[in-house]
Amino acid sequence: MNYGYITVASAIPSVRVADADYNIKQIESLIAQAEGKGAEIIVFPELSVTGYSCQDLFAQQTLLDQTEMKILQLLDFSRMLDIICIIGAPVCIGTALYNCAVVCQHGNILGIVPKRYLPNYGEFYEKRWFASADDLDCPTEVRFAGNTITVSPDIQLFQTCDGVKFGIELCEDVWAPVPPSNDIALAGANIVFNLSASDDLIGKNAYLKSLLSQQSARLICGYVYSSCGFGESTQDVVYGGNAYVYENGSLVAESTRFSLDEQLVVSQIDVEKLRTERRKNTSFVHAAKSSKAVIVPTEVVQPRDFALLRNVNPHPFIPTSKDMYASCDEIFSIQVCGLAKRLVHTNSKRVVLGISGGLDSTLALLVCVKTFDKLGYDRKGIIGVTMPGFGTTDRTYNNALSLMQSLGVTIREISIRKSVTQHFEDIGHDINVHDVTYENGQARERTQILMDLSNKLGGLVIGTGDLSELALGWATYNGDHMSMYGVNASIPKTLIRYLVSHVADNSVDETSRATLLDIIDTPISPELIPADENGDIKQKTEDLVGPYELHDFFLYHFLRFGFRPSKLFMLARNAFDATVYSDDIIKHWLRTFLRRFFQQQFKRSCLPDGPKVGSVTLSPRGDWRMPTDAMSTAWLAECDSL
Repeated sequence: MNYGYITVASAIPSVRVADADYNIKQIESLIAQAEGKGAEIIVFPELSVTGYSCQDLFAQQTLLDQTEMKILQLLDFSRMLDIICIIGAPVCIGTALYNCAVVCQHGNILGIVPKRYLPNYGEFYEKRWFASADDLDCPTEVRFAGNTITVSPDIQLFQTCDGVKFGIELCEDVWAPVPPSNDIALAGANIVFNLSASDDLIGKNAYLKSLLSQQSARLICGYVYSSCGFGESTQDVVYGGNAYVYENGSLVAESTRFSLDEQLVVSQIDVEKLRTERRKNTSFVHAAKSSKAVIVPTEVVQPRDFALLRNVNPHPFIPTSKDMYASCDEIFSIQVCGLAKRLVHTNSKRVVLGISGGLDSTLALLVCVKTFDKLGYDRKGIIGVTMPGFGTTDRTYNNALSLMQSLGVTIREISIRKSVTQHFEDIGHDINVHDVTYENGQARERTQILMDLSNKLGGLVIGTGDLSELALGWATYNGDHMSMYGVNASIPKTLIRYLVSHVADNSVDETSRATLLDIIDTPISPELIPADENGDIKQKTEDLVGPYELHDFFLYHFLRFGFRPSKLFMLARNAFDATVYSDDIIKHWLRTFLRRFFQQQFKRSCLPDGPKVGSVTLSPRGDWRMPTDAMSTAWLAECDSL
């Protein structure tokens, strides 16, 4: 295991019914391929040694003897391999025959797990040939393929030398009302492997994928599924061959359905992430407190070179394209409902917000407009205030006015130049020194105007600051940091562009659309430093604090999963184009993120209220509680060692 990842494989070999010699050769070939690709555990379909559809041939001693002999051959083949193999085979235990998963490594059988739920309806007739794990009254010793193994009806977990625990269920088990995987996961298994032989029917695969997704999500586990394919008997049914790898509800990898060739799906499961999720989930912890299992250790293996096999989304906050519209609409609905409740509660029909012509204030304005429309309030109750200062450019100024005009809200223009100049004279600050005093003095003046104006008009000041700014502390304390309700508090900067674009494409007239598109294209800036000689924005935020797409990437994985700096760095290297962000650039901005995140907690400790939209937020009353004087030493030290 490296960086918390374990490499797993789901195999679908070609098969000949009742021909264990042929089938073992196919299994061996796929094991060798998986070993070469760095897989640590591989799972095969149900009864993969014999074929699932042998029917009454399972009562033939010839088939059973051949099965055992060929597994002996497989053990010899795998003697020098580190990979853990899970194959399906019929095994005689006591007086009955069981449909089993056989776990082997380094030429030894580590354990045998019998199937619990035997389907005996529709096209299935397994109780004719097999007994259930529940028929085992107690642990039973069995001699099989040269190994003496204790087979138990109790939950059995296998543990790798790196401490990853996994359990096994077979086909019908996961379809049962109470799947064995429930107890397997609660007993500590990080991954569940399923050996299956599920025939294909119209609509069944979609249900299966939903089932596996939900089971892996409910159990906060990895789920690796292998079902038999081409070569099984098509006498009455067809087996399409399905291999899936799920991680906490998300499909990580899958095979091609109805392939006529063997398939090998190799992917990785982030066990570290799963463990973090479980620790945070108090319901899971509560449910697991009384669960027990027999732990079977696997063999020690040599360290492996690591290469990440999974794609890493560089923009984890942004919805995927297939559900972009629905997701954006849902985000807006959450923001709107949050603000609507606050307005109704305060009996207010006016809001006041600063409109700069930038992304954040634009989104906040759009939320206010949608809220007022939903409540049936007059849009004129939305007081948009543009407050030109020393750094305001014509582009942002005109965009602010144009947007407010096209949306039909009340426009107020209050210049801060005169009042800030007087303020600098009062405190003895040279107006030509463009330092933090120069910048923050403007931000605080704007906030004072909004607060006093809201008092005068009887409205609420709506905050425009976003999640990315809160993470980095890129806000003036008791300036734009403060409001009466922050509608963007849990929206990261990378997502705001998409939300504004969503509105531009779907919800406004052509005039507003043109303005919104220009706002999207405008460089992000607080405009607190005078423009350049061409009148363009001189102070660009991302030049100072770093690219927001990098910071949002760090923020998501740091907060959501508690990843350490070395893993954040590794993931970023895989997510972003190296020609855009070199290793040195990623390290530099990662250090900046960590340093600022710890230093700026004091601003987050007194945040105004605002709606939670996604799984990552920084509200001190909700998802993130951190002392303001916590030390970043350990995180920065690891970052510096990269």
